[in-house]
Amino acid sequence: MSAHAGHNPLNKHHAAKDKNLTESKLAPSVTADWLLSQYFPPVNYVIDGIIPEGLTLVVAPPKFGKSWFVLDLAVNTSNGTPALGCVPTKAAPVLYLALEDGLRRLQGRLRTLGVTHASNRLSFLTQVPRGDMLATIQEYMDLHQGKNPVVILDTLGKAMPPAIGGETQYDRDYRVVGALKRLADDNPGSAVILVHHTRKMESSDFLDAVSGTQGIAGAADTILVFKRSRLDKQASLLVTSRDAAEGEYLLDQPDTGKWVLAGGSRTEAANAAAAAKNTEDVGDRMAEVIALIGRYPEGIRAKDVATLLHLDDGQARVYLRRAFEAGRIECPKRGLYTPVTSVTSVTSDPELFENVTQETHVTPLSGEAA
Repeated sequence: MSAHAGHNPLNKHHAAKDKNLTESKLAPSVTADWLLSQYFPPVNYVIDGIIPEGLTLVVAPPKFGKSWFVLDLAVNTSNGTPALGCVPTKAAPVLYLALEDGLRRLQGRLRTLGVTHASNRLSFLTQVPRGDMLATIQEYMDLHQGKNPVVILDTLGKAMPPAIGGETQYDRDYRVVGALKRLADDNPGSAVILVHHTRKMESSDFLDAVSGTQGIAGAADTILVFKRSRLDKQASLLVTSRDAAEGEYLLDQPDTGKWVLAGGSRTEAANAAAAAKNTEDVGDRMAEVIALIGRYPEGIRAKDVATLLHLDDGQARVYLRRAFEAGRIECPKRGLYTPVTSVTSVTSDPELFENVTQETHVTPLSGEAA
């Protein structure tokens, strides 16, 4: 090899090219081939299938019971015991920033929840200056690196700083919530859970219930919205997420203050939420028809509906037609009626409701007359 090989102009060209690439704005880019070859650990969940790692918003009206929800969640997560009565959690360190409560109230709520012995993995702070919020959470994350720490901020409004000069409210919201999200993102497996209020206005899109600008909802990985009537002991939990399964669950709140999934599982709670939604704002008899069909995901025929509810065939068909036209039940094939969640394709042929002759026997449910 020539002694001058090291001065080859081509080598110099390559060196300059590498230098330019290092300084390029595209330097952090990766190829699809490289990405496919990488291993990423599975998503860690605070509540299995409902609250994943990252930033989560828990949204509900004032005095609704959301603080009871996150306090119980904090206890269960620190202990590694089931949340919502039945959903698995993994034991992890938890910092609960209870900015609207004092220690006396927290103690009383813990006792109402039935907590007699708590894990030393659960810590409380009731006062944090607005300017120290990010640093406080960062310190906790650093202290528990690799242990999937969870930080609950109750509420976001208590920690929200004023806008910087010239900053819009949207920019302020996105900046603050985005900074909280980065704290979780920079600590894989960790979670930051923000308790927040709903707006007063009603909307068909439950994400519009998040108070403030869209900068708050837009920065979150997961959003949980609670809905219920003021005196109702049940509530709907609506979930939208980048990682968790989206859905709606029916919750019960016994006198202990705990929120638990209706039916004792996510599947049963989802079915109960669908049934409650389908019977909302209808008369008692129509609600009975819809609820009955909800018990038969494989389908039920008009004659059997009439028999089980003590209706004549004509009445049963009228209720079934109206329920179908309102989108509260489905008719996947001639003469067969199913809950709206049981099939993926639905026909709207009106002839399906006329002259049904092929009937099958349905065994009455316990307590029902044949």
